[in-house]
Amino acid sequence: MALAIASTIRRLLAKTKPDSLAARLILAAAVWTMIGMAAGGYVLSASFTSAVKDNFDTSLQVDLDGMIAAAEPDPNGTVTLQDRFLNRRFARAYSGLYFQIRPVNGEAPQISHSLLDHTLHPSGMKDAGGVSWGYADGPENQKLRVLARRVSFGISATPDPHDLRAYTFMVAGDMSSLDNEIAEFNGTLFWSFGALFAGFVAAVFLQVRIGLQPLRRVRESLARIRSGEAPRLEGHFPKEIAPLAVELNSLIEHSAEVVGRARTHVSNLAHQLKTPLTVLATEAEANPGPFADTVRRQVTAMRRQVDHYLTRARTAGAVNVLGNRTRVGPVLEDLARVLRRIHAERGIAIAVTCPPDLCFRGERQDLEEMAGNLIDNACKWAHGRVEVAAGREPGASLRIVVEDDGPGLGAGDRARVMERGERLDESVPGSGLGLSIVRDIAKLYGGGLELGRAGMGGLSAVLTLPALG
Repeated sequence: MALAIASTIRRLLAKTKPDSLAARLILAAAVWTMIGMAAGGYVLSASFTSAVKDNFDTSLQVDLDGMIAAAEPDPNGTVTLQDRFLNRRFARAYSGLYFQIRPVNGEAPQISHSLLDHTLHPSGMKDAGGVSWGYADGPENQKLRVLARRVSFGISATPDPHDLRAYTFMVAGDMSSLDNEIAEFNGTLFWSFGALFAGFVAAVFLQVRIGLQPLRRVRESLARIRSGEAPRLEGHFPKEIAPLAVELNSLIEHSAEVVGRARTHVSNLAHQLKTPLTVLATEAEANPGPFADTVRRQVTAMRRQVDHYLTRARTAGAVNVLGNRTRVGPVLEDLARVLRRIHAERGIAIAVTCPPDLCFRGERQDLEEMAGNLIDNACKWAHGRVEVAAGREPGASLRIVVEDDGPGLGAGDRARVMERGERLDESVPGSGLGLSIVRDIAKLYGGGLELGRAGMGGLSAVLTLPALG
């Protein structure tokens, strides 16, 4: 039986498949409780019904014994009853308690006043220790429980001492009171068990909510780590959750260590590649000629490619590191201050507008790389003014707009610069890869870069990146 119930519960849980662990626990507890209460309610109802029926039958047995004790035969064997020994309900019409004395020889029966003109015709009688039990239809469609016993009296008027006259004494009681009592008990049992079930489910709900609170704290701690508010899982956890917190902290530390090693290798590789390229460029400058010009062009192209792919490799290793959080305002102000000094001879004015609480979900040096390339590019082409504005976009993203008052670019030129990093004017210093590098880093963070026409007439660069509150 227990295996069948367990199998039923497993099938029910498999069909529902709730995504919540709390829902699974509450559902399982509710199902088990429902089954237990249903079984307990059935046992209590059956026990109460059996007790009430036994009490009802005992009452009929007492009335039958009293009626037989009140019977006094005359010399001819005819039975008369002494009223003082009988239940008073026998005298009240349709009271629900009746008797009938039927001679075995088929003569007309003697009936109680409560039956008036009705007679009892029991059916399905079963013997039980000299007493027969059965059912009969009573007045006003009453369903009667019938108890009968056969009793014989001697006939003293005859010379034969063995001459007897037999009667069947019957007592019948209306079962509607019995059924009403059982129905009332079952109703009380149902509502009380329903209230108990609701209270138990509510208690389980509270227990599950309180029991799973440490998991919610783990989730909140992970959210703080991801937003950069905390470097690791902090707080006291129960002994069942503590190993999970330890493993997560170890994983976070290992991830940071791996990224750190990768960045170190990238920096070493950049140094090892750039040093031979610098030597080649120096030798080409010292030995002018067609071959030297070819070497310079190839060295320049190699430097551009090295910068491009090393920047992508460095950024890709840091994009998914937990805990990265950078305030945008200080980065933009620092870049503007440095670039004002670099372009001081041309008198470039750089204006920065940024909310103080705006944060970038990434590393500072990546934001510096992207914003620095955009602002530096704007300064190179601007006639005298560059404007930088940062703000929050709808959703979890930020927007940095860099505009200048320079000549700007046409739609076709903007596409060429973005796709191939092609330089359109060799008179302006630089590798020409700045915009394409910004685009690639932004894509790694799930953002993007768009070029357009600025309100001041020059180029407008719009950088979109993930943000934090």
